[in-house]
Order: sequence, then structure tokens, then C-alpha cells
Amino acid sequence: MEEQARKPRGTGRRLRGAVANYLGTAIVSGEIAPGERLSGEVANAEALDVSRSAYREAVQVLTAKGLVESRPKAGTRVLPRHRWNLLDPEVLAWAFAKEPDLEIVRNLFELRAIVEPAAARLAAERRDKADVKAMRDALAAMRRFTLATDPGRVADREFHDAILRATRNDALVALSAGIGAAVNWTTHYKQRARALPRDPVPDHIRVADAIAAGDAEAADKAMRVLVEMAFDDTRAAMVR
Repeated sequence: MEEQARKPRGTGRRLRGAVANYLGTAIVSGEIAPGERLSGEVANAEALDVSRSAYREAVQVLTAKGLVESRPKAGTRVLPRHRWNLLDPEVLAWAFAKEPDLEIVRNLFELRAIVEPAAARLAAERRDKADVKAMRDALAAMRRFTLATDPGRVADREFHDAILRATRNDALVALSAGIGAAVNWTTHYKQRARALPRDPVPDHIRVADAIAAGDAEAADKAMRVLVEMAFDDTRAAMVR
């Protein structure tokens, strides 16, 4: 790793987080490529103007997220992308801190296209009144605040979370943090330079209506369209 500008400063946990954020963004953005070795602990700590312990703790954070691996005598190297925990909300934040890689964006939407229509189908079969209320409440907040605001995007995540919870499948619910982060960051990204090209709320309403009606086939189809349209909007934003 080439010598970095001296940015992270602070103490304790905040400093460790700042260093992890700085290095994580550099790795996920491709500035530090897979297979590249981070230069020595002492050199990097000095370049980042932090203590060796803060740097070491930051590397441990990156290791836990699958971004790097440290070996005796071999040093610390960036791992291939398929080893990264791409559904970790912090890793997703690093991915969208700068111009995201199209392959990462495509991977996220392909995952959503596999998981979310099937989840909507299960939700239609298993939902109860509380699940439907949670979806309706989220939709109301989305309409009130719009997806151009933080509260609106929070409501969007809550909508998708409510669907996963309605599946009564703990393995699917465990994906909610990653799916929610993917929804949030792609939505935030695609309107960074201009307003969304269309209102996505009606797409969400169609999903909610199908789930509330217990129509598994319609819920699957509506969610599939929602994800496809969101991907199209994101790709359009990336080529601007």
C-alpha cells in the first residue's frame, strides 16, 4: 500500500473505526487491489498518524469482514472479492462511499432478485395482521417523507424487513440487515445527482397488496418487477 494521507485522528474506538473506514473504503473501491499486501504495521501506522494498536485493531475489523488476511512473515493481504462479506452493512457503506463497482451492484441486485420474490411469496402465505400493518405503516412513511430523505429510506428498509419477518423463516430474517443496507445504499446512490426518475412507491404498494391478499403468485411477480426496476434505475445513474 502506498503511503496514505494523514486523515484518521482521535482516540480509542472512534480512532479504530476511522482507520477501518479509511482502509475499508480504499479496499472496496479498488484503490488497494485484491492480492496487494499492506505495507508493514509500523509504516502504515505512521502514514495514517495513528498508534500501532489502533492500526492493528482496525485490521482486525477488516479481517472479521473478510477483506484482508494476515499471516506470519507474509504480512496482511487483501483477499479476493468472493471472500468479502458483501452483505455486511459497513462493507456496503464503503462500497458506496465512492463510485461503486458495477459488478458489486449487479451482485447485490442478483441476490435480491433471488431472495426477495421468494420471500414475498412466503410472506403472502404466512403473514398475519401485524405483518400487514408493519408494511402499511412503512408505506405511509415512504409516501410522507419520500425516498429522497433519510426517514423515507428508513421506511423503505422497514418495508423490506417486514416482508422478511413475515416469512417466518429465521434464515431469511437473518439476511434483513444486509438486504436493508443494499436497498438503502442503492436508493441513496441513484439519486445523488438528480431526483429519482420515477416514483417507486407504487411498486411497493403492489407488493404489499398482493401479500395482504394472500396471493403468493402476484406477490412474487410484483417483487420481481420492483427489484428489476430498481436495478434499471441504478444502472442509469451509474452511466451518467
